[in-house]
Amino acid sequence: QVQLVESGGGLAEAGGSLKLSCAASTTLYIFASMDWYRQAPGKPRELVASISSGDTPNYSDFAKGRFTISKQYGENTMYLQMNSLKPEDSGVYTCFGRQYILGSGPKDYWGQGTQVTVSS
Repeated sequence: QVQLVESGGGLAEAGGSLKLSCAASTTLYIFASMDWYRQAPGKPRELVASISSGDTPNYSDFAKGRFTISKQYGENTMYLQMNSLKPEDSGVYTCFGRQYILGSGPKDYWGQGTQVTVSS
């Protein structure tokens, strides 16, 4: 069973930075895409950024210019570098990976989430 484990969350001041990690229990090459999501209390989960199997990144508007998604294949880890943090960036950040299995369709994997709190 593939597992995704996030780390790197914590408390940061507005304007500060955090780097989140999502460690996979297997090679990242199995994932057709990998994403970071976040959810603030009382709000729906929203996509932060995604990265394709060809390492093409895509960002939600609020993340553009501030966040960077990347993968380190040798470490089986996906990262989210977050700069210029704002209080509204607070929430639980969760990583996601989608694998396409021939003859079976997509299989989705979620991490357990890591809390990010940005103080004003």
